Amino acid sequence: MGEVFAGRYELVDPIGRGGVGAVWRTWDHRRGRYVAAKVLQQSDAHTLLRFVREQALRIDHPHVLAPTSWAADDDKVLFTMDLVRGGSLAHLIGDYGPLPPAYVCTLLDQLLSGLSAVHAEDVVHRDIKPANILLEATGTGRPHLRLSDFGISMRKGEPRLTEADYVVGTPGYFAPEQLMGAEPDFPADLYAVGLVALYLLTGRKPDSQALVEAYVHGVPPAPQDIPEPLWQVLGTLLHPDPEARFRTATGVRRALASAAELLSADATAEQEAVEVFDQIGPLPPGFGPDGPENREGPRDAGGTGDAGGTGQGPESGDGEGLKASGFPASDTGSFHLPPPVQAYTREPPQAPPFPAPAPPAAQAHAPAAAQETTQTSPGAPAAQPYPYPQPQPYSQPPLAGMPTQPTQPTQPYTTARPLAPAGPADSGHRAPAARRPGPPVKVAAPLLALALVLIAVGVWALTQTP
Repeated sequence: MGEVFAGRYELVDPIGRGGVGAVWRTWDHRRGRYVAAKVLQQSDAHTLLRFVREQALRIDHPHVLAPTSWAADDDKVLFTMDLVRGGSLAHLIGDYGPLPPAYVCTLLDQLLSGLSAVHAEDVVHRDIKPANILLEATGTGRPHLRLSDFGISMRKGEPRLTEADYVVGTPGYFAPEQLMGAEPDFPADLYAVGLVALYLLTGRKPDSQALVEAYVHGVPPAPQDIPEPLWQVLGTLLHPDPEARFRTATGVRRALASAAELLSADATAEQEAVEVFDQIGPLPPGFGPDGPENREGPRDAGGTGDAGGTGQGPESGDGEGLKASGFPASDTGSFHLPPPVQAYTREPPQAPPFPAPAPPAAQAHAPAAAQETTQTSPGAPAAQPYPYPQPQPYSQPPLAGMPTQPTQPTQPYTTARPLAPAGPADSGHRAPAARRPGPPVKVAAPLLALALVLIAVGVWALTQTP
């Protein structure tokens, strides 16, 4: 039997692989139903942060497959979502090839409806491709599409987890501005929707490079087997200039609805019915429609209550169950951006014929280790010192009619004793004068008073003499 996560989620069998984790059919013991669980395959901080971003996304929309819950057990984490059994658009093209235009319009309308809900949350998906667009197993009825895999999505304004010269996504579904290093934005998602539409209508992956070159002289004519009204919408979606595309998914839906009304009714009636099959397959032994058989409750991994596995969980070989089941690895990843295309060829800057030495003062005190680094290799010509220009005395040209005087050299002199700094200009007070020698005020004041008394007594005595 499978491993049990957090006493609730029991892994049954692998059913797919995403950009950052393997997808397993899982029995939810609490809710009593099968769900899909994405289990993180790597434990580095970069991948874990993307995993946390994806599980934190909560968008309730019938055409969006977003995470519903999560669990962690020791060093392994997972999050769960609804189990979608009809496979992806890639499976549908593998079964039928090119799809009827009216059927494609229905799928695109649902895709744009889900994408408008994603963009309303200020989230850029960044990985819209046929393998990430799932279908419910509706048989020959009306198709029901779900946009999935938000592993590399990001909210606008959040810090990027990719280096500046790298682009993340799937080759062949990049918008031209992404290859130029532009910030992720909604028009890039809409460009990918246009590429998916071409894939559904032609049955093969479009050549994105040739598509960009076809727009050199404006919007090209409609390709073969694509109705002109539908191409008017797709041609705008696929414009290399993001400013020339639709700005919102809702705007594309309105234009697509008008184009769908112009499609030939006779051609639509003659088209073959498309059936969406169940792509998951039967349950493995030990599991039935109502969950695990012949067991009373959830069993911890390895039957011991810890996080140890039984060889069937994701810990065995980091996805070996997926390899044994034949599931291809996801082609989503980070790719180095090519150098920008220049309108002209610029010669690369050449190194100077001689190294610029340090100023003379710095050379005199430079440590020996630093001087050794400037030595040339054996056999190379010795570097010539750069001839620094010597400073010249400045001479002002004489004015007309003025006699010229010889320039006198500057003589050394001794500066005078600096004066006491003056106080602030707006204070209104002058700086106190320097103190003169003499007795302190406390001694001089009583002596002066005593002298005045003695003088007064002397004067009085003189006036009393007969």
